[in-house]
Amino acid sequence: ENNAIAISKQDGSLFAAAGDACAYCWDVVCIYLRESGKCKMTFKGHTDYLHSIAVREANHQVVTGSEDGTARIWDCRSGKCTQTIRPVQNKKTEGSWVGCIAIDASESWLACGTSSGISVWSLLSNECIFNADCGAPVQDLLFDKNQILAVGAEPALSRFTINGVVVSQIKCAPPSAFSVSMHSSGMAAVAGHGGLVDVISGFGSHLCAFCCRGLDR
Repeated sequence: ENNAIAISKQDGSLFAAAGDACAYCWDVVCIYLRESGKCKMTFKGHTDYLHSIAVREANHQVVTGSEDGTARIWDCRSGKCTQTIRPVQNKKTEGSWVGCIAIDASESWLACGTSSGISVWSLLSNECIFNADCGAPVQDLLFDKNQILAVGAEPALSRFTINGVVVSQIKCAPPSAFSVSMHSSGMAAVAGHGGLVDVISGFGSHLCAFCCRGLDR
């Protein structure tokens, strides 16, 4: 199965993170023009299935997060792994998965959501900036300027600085949150278990919560 996709705005490549421990690349333009639907590159190296993938445009790289507990940085031109990141290395949580990843707008920082928390790395120095134990698996995260928003298997939206300081933790309607998204106005939407969506203002106040249900046929 394909667990995540990402598109390069630079050259129109489509990347997919798959359940066979590989990532794949297609040329979207060729597919659209029906010139070719063949995979143009395969990224092999992970030892378990992939959860997430992100594009680092300026460096012609993609980053993948895997059930094997690592994130890998790949060269899109050669298909080779240039760096392996291990967000969780202590023995108590050995084997922890990397369920989600995010790259900031400057493409200098990488955030990894794991089975126990968040790990942030400098892509310029290849160093870990901080590890935060959230007490629950992190299932989605994103950068908001110099801060990180994260949600996971608890009813909360957490906000961290780039150095790991907790700015806020806001209770959310979904008992387990799977996705977080930001609006340019500063509003955040959190979606999760039971079809619940919570909309939160940039000041941390709840604007509304609603439930998505399938249409009756």
